[in-house]
Formats: sequence, C-alpha cells, structure tokens
Amino acid sequence: MNLAPQTLRVYEARGLIEPSRTSGGTRRYSDDDLGRIQRIGELLAAGLNLAGIKLVLEMEVENQRLRSELGEARTRLERYEDS
Repeated sequence: MNLAPQTLRVYEARGLIEPSRTSGGTRRYSDDDLGRIQRIGELLAAGLNLAGIKLVLEMEVENQRLRSELGEARTRLERYEDS
C-alpha cells in the first residue's frame, strides 16, 4: 500500500484515522491504523465516498461493540443457568 501523504492528511482531517504523534509532530501509524487505511481503500474501490466511508466505519465499530456485549451477556446467562 502506497498512499500520498496528502491522502493520509485528508483521511485524518475527515476523522477516518487518528494516528499518534511524536513529540516533534511526526505521525505514527499503528497496526490498527494501517488496517483501517486498508479498509478505507476497499470501501473507496467499492464506490463509496469519504462521508459514506466514515458512516460505514462507525457502524462497523458499533457492530463490534454490540457483538462483544452480546457475547458477555450470553456468558453471564450460561453461568446463571449452570448455577
């Protein structure tokens, strides 16, 4: 994956990525950031614009959170049923 620095700045300005920064201000991209950048590329290739991509990414995060909560609730229910 080879993106122009300007592209990464646009993604950051639109709130699609949030890289950490060194004390000197250099952007540092984590593995999660790189995965998110790859996902942005997939969504762009599918024809979405950046506003649509932001919504999709937000929904994916929310979906993961809800799945996690559901898994925790199922675990609590199983423990309750076993007691």
